[in-house]
Amino acid sequence: MHTRFLRRWSATGSVLAVLALAPGCGGGAPDDPPVHASPVSSRSAPVSPSPALTGPATAGLRDPAQLVSENGLLRTRIVVERKKVELAGHRLWALTYNGRFMPPTLRLGPGDRMEIAFENRLDRQTNLHVHGMHVSPSGSSDNIFLSIAPGTTYHYAYRFPKTLEPGTYWYHPHAHTLSAAQTGGGMSGIIVVDGLDRYLPPALRHITEHVIALKDFQIVRDEIKTQNLKMGAPTTRTVNGQLNPRITIRPGETQLWRLANISANIFYKVALNGQKFHVVAQDGYPVNTVYPADSIVIPAGARYDVLVQGGPPGTRLLETLPYNTGKAGNQFPRATLATVRSAGRPMTAQPLPTTFAPADDLGTARVAARKTITYTENKAGTKFYINGRQFDHHRVDFRVKLNTVEEWTIRNNTDEVHSFHVHTNDFQVMSINGKPQRNYGFQDTVDIPQRGKMVIRTRFLDYPGRTVLHCHVLNHEDLGMMSVLQIDR
Repeated sequence: MHTRFLRRWSATGSVLAVLALAPGCGGGAPDDPPVHASPVSSRSAPVSPSPALTGPATAGLRDPAQLVSENGLLRTRIVVERKKVELAGHRLWALTYNGRFMPPTLRLGPGDRMEIAFENRLDRQTNLHVHGMHVSPSGSSDNIFLSIAPGTTYHYAYRFPKTLEPGTYWYHPHAHTLSAAQTGGGMSGIIVVDGLDRYLPPALRHITEHVIALKDFQIVRDEIKTQNLKMGAPTTRTVNGQLNPRITIRPGETQLWRLANISANIFYKVALNGQKFHVVAQDGYPVNTVYPADSIVIPAGARYDVLVQGGPPGTRLLETLPYNTGKAGNQFPRATLATVRSAGRPMTAQPLPTTFAPADDLGTARVAARKTITYTENKAGTKFYINGRQFDHHRVDFRVKLNTVEEWTIRNNTDEVHSFHVHTNDFQVMSINGKPQRNYGFQDTVDIPQRGKMVIRTRFLDYPGRTVLHCHVLNHEDLGMMSVLQIDR
């Protein structure tokens, strides 16, 4: 199944009826045992996972089912539970949203509202974070300090601004010390905000789009591993929960692919066998200039919307290339993600855009304050710090003022790559290791080089409240690398 670019379906009616249309990952069992998600470790694991699963492309790519807003409202129910699902020819216990390893895509527009009845059937607390979205961090909105107890239902209510940027976002749990276990166990899905088409030339406004959700899992016996996750252990990499699916494109055809790393910890360096990606949005933010890339390094949590044109007839591999995060980090091997087949009646390749969305540049903005954020860790990789302190939700680490711009220097004083993510407001990367960076648009999740530094600028708009910044390697976040950010009026 493929979807047409920006085609929309109604989310009204029975959620179960909508999910019955979802292909792939299967149902549950009546005797689900409880899940025990324990604190994680970056570099040690008492139980070794099984080898990564691999195999030839045997099935076409299946895009997730969609729940779509209607008349400005997306109202749905999300049930969190442990279920057995069908993955890569195996029946495995997983942590699921609505019984699926690859749950439905939530699709809405700028200015919409979203209401979610969120039911927790696990034996541990959990909550819900809408990653990258500019929305209130307080009350029943994107409040990651909430704790949804086992056996309870919480009613989330979001009101998104009309200025919400179109692109790809995602949703996942953010319960401290459990984020890696629950996300790595399967709890992650895609959010799409419509409107990217208004920046495309008319000939490209109704092209085929695909979600390319990158999710990995480690297997121990008949379950997806959640306890004591080891980042460098063998892991099975899937696209939309499928092992090496087949993506079909006609020669000369242009498609939109939403590349999203919705895994807990690992990095992807994505490439398409000699063909270029043409980036039109990064982290849900349309670029001001479309740029080509032979490969894209995507840390956990980051997203890139790209245009891809079909090459000459034949097959090519969508791969993740080897990536080394440093001597204190991990070496991620090459792996096949999908097989891309260019076939069928050729199409006339349409010219790709160069200019895109309006430029948004903080380079000349008045800077109200400057801050330094320093990452450190202990030698064993069991404790991680920001400015020498581990996370404490009772403490405010940084204060900023609404409607101001600040410049932050993020220093990585470790021997491995870390990522940086902040909630509520995006940021502009100004320089990396002293080298000025071209501004293509704002981001919300970026790599900080080992023993390096990055300078960013961010502005605080619309929403006061308490939120967080952290490394989005969730092992590191759960082991302390997160700080509380208070946005004051």
